[in-house]
Amino acid sequence: MKKITINSAEITRLQKQYNGRLQLLGGLENKSFDPADDGSDRPELITSVNASRFNEAFLSEPLTAFAVGFKDNTNIEETLEFFAPACEVPRRFSYRTFSNPEEWLSELDDLRAMRGDFKTVEYTASEVEGKTQNRGLRVVVDLDEVADKQNWETKYTEKLIRRIRRNALRRSLALLVAAATNANKTWGNTSQPDADVRAALIAATNVSGIRPNRVGYGDTSYDYRVAAYESQENAGSTMALGRDENRLASYFGVEQVKVSRERYQSAAAAKSEIVSNKVVLFNALAGLDAEDASNIKRFTSPVEGGGPLRVYSRQISTKLWEIVVEHYELLKITSTLGIRTLTASQS
Repeated sequence: MKKITINSAEITRLQKQYNGRLQLLGGLENKSFDPADDGSDRPELITSVNASRFNEAFLSEPLTAFAVGFKDNTNIEETLEFFAPACEVPRRFSYRTFSNPEEWLSELDDLRAMRGDFKTVEYTASEVEGKTQNRGLRVVVDLDEVADKQNWETKYTEKLIRRIRRNALRRSLALLVAAATNANKTWGNTSQPDADVRAALIAATNVSGIRPNRVGYGDTSYDYRVAAYESQENAGSTMALGRDENRLASYFGVEQVKVSRERYQSAAAAKSEIVSNKVVLFNALAGLDAEDASNIKRFTSPVEGGGPLRVYSRQISTKLWEIVVEHYELLKITSTLGIRTLTASQS
């Protein structure tokens, strides 16, 4: 009998070919999530990414292409871009933080004396070295559970992407709220919620010199606003009720107003609002760079090979399959100046 020798590269190629054929199997609803990877391969378990779990051999180019082009119909990506616009940077980079509104310093006397120099002024900002962090999630699927399901890999990839974006949105809100100057407001049949927001915008501008260009409501805070005006039967309240998000932005003199209705689940059946009863006023720019003076930045770096996301797919045992979505991100408050929140309650 002739002896046949197969080297390790050939074994890897055959394994990938076999795995690719198994990708024709289908998708499954998963219910459980464990934020830490404890080494378990239990089916239907989603965990944070552990780099030791995969390697370059299991990169799925089709799923990666799908992830890059994926548009979420729940609009959570749009909300994330509103509260924390992406700023693409290399893995290691430097950025500036601003703690003084020096751009608006002024003096009445800038006259140069004969044979003298012009008055010297100084602008200071701290330069910080940063590095984007490797983040992601993984899910383990039992192949018997998805044997009759179509496109199950893409469905799980969608689930992981949505959860990754929801996590980033929660982190963004937590940073903004922690850095903000807060005012508690009670809105009822004698209050003027829009006037409270306008006053907060003026107060923020007096601190930073830059008027906040974004106002974000939670589902609850916006409902309190509407209920307050509905309880008042006069021409002013009727006009206020006619202001949608675009009209409110024009009325406030800001770039954008957004009502966030996103929720997250922290227990078996409990759902919580991400923004809730807050109104968040801050400055952020789409297409920003690492040195502008906006309040918040979501630094992102391309994965190896380019693109914002990378997807791995592999069989990890006889009946278990793993899908991983990874990315690089660093969320930072780069200036606390002018961030305001209103915490609304209802009378």
